Amino acid sequence: MHILWLDPFHGGSHAAVATGYAAHSHHRVTVLSLSIDGGWRWRMRGGAVSLARLARESGVRPDLIVASDMLDLATFRALSADLLADVPAAVYFHENQLTYPLPPGRKRDFSFAWVNYTSALAADAVIFNSAFHRRAFLEALPDMLGRYHDYQELQTVGAIAAKAEVLPPGVDLARLEGPPEGDGGPPVILWNSRWEYDKQPEAFFTGLEELERRGANFRLIVAGEHIDPNAPAFAEARARWAARTIHWGYAASQAAYARLLRRADAVVSTAIQEFFGIGVVEAMSCGCAPILPHRLNYPDLIPAPLHATHLYDDAGGMADLLMAALARAGADRDTWRAVAAPYGWPAVAPRYDALFGDLAKLREMTY
Repeated sequence: MHILWLDPFHGGSHAAVATGYAAHSHHRVTVLSLSIDGGWRWRMRGGAVSLARLARESGVRPDLIVASDMLDLATFRALSADLLADVPAAVYFHENQLTYPLPPGRKRDFSFAWVNYTSALAADAVIFNSAFHRRAFLEALPDMLGRYHDYQELQTVGAIAAKAEVLPPGVDLARLEGPPEGDGGPPVILWNSRWEYDKQPEAFFTGLEELERRGANFRLIVAGEHIDPNAPAFAEARARWAARTIHWGYAASQAAYARLLRRADAVVSTAIQEFFGIGVVEAMSCGCAPILPHRLNYPDLIPAPLHATHLYDDAGGMADLLMAALARAGADRDTWRAVAAPYGWPAVAPRYDALFGDLAKLREMTY
């Protein structure tokens, strides 16, 4: 069948999932996208108008529409109704604007959360990238709807839940494959999260201070995306840890990134926002032992028998687990590769194909 994938903010995980699925699906997938240059706020407001026009100009008549959470799906369906009204549509939630944590001092703009809500209402299926994400979104909806004095339409939460599915994002693990890059020196700790408030890099470096206080011998790779490389906290941390640093900054290429992951022994997160955890899966696929907070989607990523040794509750716990991980560096690489393998596209794409095939049959059942 033919799937039209709508991606108004075509970058990062949004682009990776759209293009990755198109490359691995047994179906024919057309990705209709807009760049990230206009910013996510403008894409959520105006992307539906532009993509409705582009869909019309393309002349594509798909069997199914899949939209990312950045699209105002209700508006898109209204503007393309004369052409695509009988085509089932799903929305895929990489993230949402209702539960995404805000930086200190910023108030939530519920107009964007409302777009997520009406998109879910307008869709025939609502797909979340993790069970944690589905649960968080559905639990937050009643509070948002309850902000209004009448016609709160709380019954719609149940309607959305009834059509909610979970499909993890496929990850291109094949591009990370290669020989180990270790050099026999002290074990290497990896940070491959963005340098932003929701990933809490300051908490990570506080943990490194504790490791150093305990006399741990380690080296450091900081490979996450940094929005402002000249930010004082970023520059200060780089200078503070220069003597232990193997690499600092966004990797120059996918190949360079893969080599850095294959050189590391442990990957650390201190995030307060992570609806799935692609970076952790990538690191595990290269044999890195994860040291993660016991929250968000991480308990579902890590097998339950390994929670006690890889999920921490506080800063002291993070230091304890890191010390233990450094002591057994490299010993469990095959274990972590096996944990990551089910998220590779060869394993995930058939699950997408099966669900989307079922959704496409809605047209046959309804019309």
